[in-house]
Amino acid sequence: MRLSKERVRHMAENLTGCLQEEGHVEFIGERKGFVEVLEQAIIHELSVEDRVNAEVRQLLKAYEQQIDQGQVDYQKMFLMVKQKLVRERGIIL
Repeated sequence: MRLSKERVRHMAENLTGCLQEEGHVEFIGERKGFVEVLEQAIIHELSVEDRVNAEVRQLLKAYEQQIDQGQVDYQKMFLMVKQKLVRERGIIL
């Protein structure tokens, strides 16, 4: 994830404030609970690319020997596999 947890928390706080000001949400209980759920949702969405990258690295371990021998360019293969997974799963990065 490229953003710090503090930055995500700040984003969730600001977004909550905007939603409340514009009348899109009204809090019956504590505002804090909504901010925490929103923060977790943002973190989950931001970590999608991290999870895809980890899966690609795992898949490329099968080609480790060819990569070490210079038969396959790791970066090109990484991008190709990542694009394929993203396309197949309909992920928006």
